[in-house]
Amino acid sequence: MKNIKTIVYALLISAVAFNCSNDDDNSTPIEPTGINFSGTYTQDDQMGRPAVNTVFVSAASKNTFNTTIPSAQDAAFQGMFETNLTALSPAFANPGDQNALGQDAAAFTGLLATDVLNISLDGTTTFYDGTNVLTGRALADDVITVELLLIFGGEDFTENPALSDDHVDGNDKTFLTSFPYLASPF
Repeated sequence: MKNIKTIVYALLISAVAFNCSNDDDNSTPIEPTGINFSGTYTQDDQMGRPAVNTVFVSAASKNTFNTTIPSAQDAAFQGMFETNLTALSPAFANPGDQNALGQDAAAFTGLLATDVLNISLDGTTTFYDGTNVLTGRALADDVITVELLLIFGGEDFTENPALSDDHVDGNDKTFLTSFPYLASPF
């Protein structure tokens, strides 16, 4: 739970630190004083979908996966993801088996191999709310349980119930109703 909190805090800080607008051509960049942005920067990790990298990428390929741009991840890693999914999940044991999204192993691992957080620009933002799936992520979304259900739950989320829930049913503190929405870490 501590790792999940850290990830959520990092995502929140990232979202707050960068201002997105559609008027980039009409704005002047503001350089914060005292911060040196010169040099070369590299991407060391990514986590659009928590636990996916941990489960489906082999130890020898972690660094490569984490530094591969998302648009190249499907081609580079889908096969590895599918091999690991079919080895791990009885819900995908037979060719043609599907999850609750109606995806077979190849389609599902193609979705997972591109490690991004999809966001609906005109609908409900949620990891899963019973109707909408992978349209974003709300703070209270039980992301790990949703991932477990999609991996192990079969076509209607009822297969392999022992593997389909992390049994963490909420945050340890109530979310705030106004910004910054996260409760104090202490």
